[in-house]
Amino acid sequence: MEVNIHEAKTHLSCLLQRVSAGEEVTIARAGVPVARLVAIEPQKKTRPLGFARGQVWVADDFDAPLPDDLLKAFYGGEIPKLEPQAKKPRRRRK
Repeated sequence: MEVNIHEAKTHLSCLLQRVSAGEEVTIARAGVPVARLVAIEPQKKTRPLGFARGQVWVADDFDAPLPDDLLKAFYGGEIPKLEPQAKKPRRRRK
């Protein structure tokens, strides 16, 4: 299918529907083709399970508190006293 630029601008959404259905659309200026609308192939988004098996290792203490010397480095030489926050009552949705 060949359309001129004005028609392509006016009916772009209709042309895109036709392209997604597998049709190819050529856009022309004064009868000379300047562009072609074609559908793109969807990219595969799924990865096979276990593709990195044996390559990733997580230490048993990965979530343990940091040592004091590292904490001091992060907080500029002084470790702040963190008090536990009181739990706020949760509002239930109706």
